[in-house]
Amino acid sequence: MSRIRVLAPARLHMGMFDLGGSLGRRFGGIGAAIDQPQVILEAAVDQRLRVEGSDADRAQLYAQRYLAAHGIKTGARLSIEKNIPPHVGLGSGTKLALAVAYALATLYEQPLDPYVLAQTVGRSSRSAIGLWTFARGGFVVEGGRRTDGEDPSPLLMHYPMPAKWRCVLAVPQDSPGISGETEKEAFNQLSSPPEQAAEIAHVVLMALLPALVEGRINEFGSALTRIERLVGESFSPIQGDNFPNPQSTELVEAMLKWGAAGAGQSSWGPTVYGLVEGHEQGKLLEAHVRSLLGDQGMVRLVEFDNDGVQVQYL
Repeated sequence: MSRIRVLAPARLHMGMFDLGGSLGRRFGGIGAAIDQPQVILEAAVDQRLRVEGSDADRAQLYAQRYLAAHGIKTGARLSIEKNIPPHVGLGSGTKLALAVAYALATLYEQPLDPYVLAQTVGRSSRSAIGLWTFARGGFVVEGGRRTDGEDPSPLLMHYPMPAKWRCVLAVPQDSPGISGETEKEAFNQLSSPPEQAAEIAHVVLMALLPALVEGRINEFGSALTRIERLVGESFSPIQGDNFPNPQSTELVEAMLKWGAAGAGQSSWGPTVYGLVEGHEQGKLLEAHVRSLLGDQGMVRLVEFDNDGVQVQYL
């Protein structure tokens, strides 16, 4: 093959189950893939490694890790045509890392198991929502990392998001989410009581998932909003409240008032989202949110992605 293009969707992280790990596993969680923004990466075999485009330095690091792990002495030309904005809660680091590894594995005819690729490039040791939405798209439930290890969490459930469901994203500017060593230290400080983890799991199992399977958006949204608030309570020692800033709180409350079936924050934010059914309802909510946020951030109506990573042969 001469050239390929890899496309990887962003993800919404909709909440973690258990920050305490009293049952031997920590974190776990739920999330879904969205069609925009996305990573688009063009790649071709080359005698040496050359990377260009947005976040090229980080992409080069992931490529070097992959090539070294497989003893590959040649390289590749990698061109990042589109990327997910960093530090806004949409999974930019994991998606870029996995797209790079997947491209190199495809070019060099190596195994394409995303779980192994994540281990190779050093991603998904805490949350595996990015990993499993990369691999499968749709809605995913992951079971948490063992407290005595750092392997990525197992996939417990995957289910396609209903075709008519839409999501409005709002990303306030100048409010980046935490990442890197700051994020690692934050998780070292956070915990949650077993009874709160049990409540979240109960809502997921007995409300959220049945509503998803039956396509009942209002029940799904109500359960999701409840989960987001419970998770926000666990994160409040770091964030200062359920959400990291007053603007995010205002946006979530406004989305619910304007008819969103459910609303919450993705990961550490600042991205917040509102769930609606149908394109017209989505455009209406998008217009309302844009009128509130103005030029102080980005607003976008997106669809859910049920495919995960895609490869085009050029």
